[in-house]
Amino acid sequence: MSTLPPVRERVAGVTPLVISLPHVGTELPTEVVATMTARGRAVEDTDWHVERLYSFARAAGAAWLQPRYSRYAIDLNRPPGDEALYPGQASTGLCPTLTFDGAPLYAGEPPDPAEIARRRERYWAPYHLALGELIAASRARHGFAVLLDAHSIRSHVPRLFDGRLPDINVGTNDGRSCSPALAAGVMEVLGRQTRFTHVLNGRFKGGHITRAYGQPAGGVHALQIELAQSAYMDEDATLFDETRAAALIAVLRGIVALLGDFKPH
Repeated sequence: MSTLPPVRERVAGVTPLVISLPHVGTELPTEVVATMTARGRAVEDTDWHVERLYSFARAAGAAWLQPRYSRYAIDLNRPPGDEALYPGQASTGLCPTLTFDGAPLYAGEPPDPAEIARRRERYWAPYHLALGELIAASRARHGFAVLLDAHSIRSHVPRLFDGRLPDINVGTNDGRSCSPALAAGVMEVLGRQTRFTHVLNGRFKGGHITRAYGQPAGGVHALQIELAQSAYMDEDATLFDETRAAALIAVLRGIVALLGDFKPH
C-alpha cells in the first residue's frame, strides 16, 4: 500500500492566482501499478513538463498545487461521481481503463466500485481539499481568487478529437467560470502574438476543476489552459524542446501576469 502523500508540492501564494496542475503526476501507487499493462505503467498520457513551463509563476507569487500520482490511478479533473463532462464524446473516466488511444491499462479486471471509492478517498479527496484551501486563502487575502488549471495533451488524439488541436486552448465553461473581462484579457494577450494558434471554448472548455470551482459570483474566477504538446516538446520522445518552449513560456508569462493582476469590477 502506497504511503507517500498524494500532493507532491503545495505552495502558498501572495497574488490572487492559484495554479493547479492535476495531470503532471507520473508515479503510480504500488497496489495500482501491479495490476497494469506495460502501457499503463508508462503513464504515456501525462501532461508532460507542464510544471516546467509554468515554474516562473511560483517566483511571481502564484499559489501552486502539484500531485504525485498519475491520472491513470485517478483523474483529479473528473467529477467524483464520474459524470460525463462532454456528453456524446469519448470519455477518459475518473479511474481510466484505456489510454487516450484506446489501449487497455489493466492486465486483468479494471477497478471495481469499491476500488474506485478507495482511490477517490485516498488520492482525489486530498488534492481537492488542498485546492479548496489555497483558493480560500486567496479569497481571504484579496477578496477573490483566480484559478488557472494547467494542462497539455498530444496535438493529435483521434479518439478524443478530430484533426490537430490548436496550440493554446482556453476554456471558461462557455463563459460561466470567470469574468468575461478576464477571458477577454487572456485572448487579447494571445492575439498580440502570431506564432501559436489559439481558441476560446473549443474542444476543451474546462474540466471538473474549472467548472466546480469557477464561481464568479462567489469570488472565484477559473479557467483552463490546454496546450498542444507539439508547441513545446517532441511528442514521440516526450522530450522538452528548449527552443520551442522558450517562445511558449514568453506567451504564458503574459497570461500569468494578467491573471495575477486581475481585479474584478
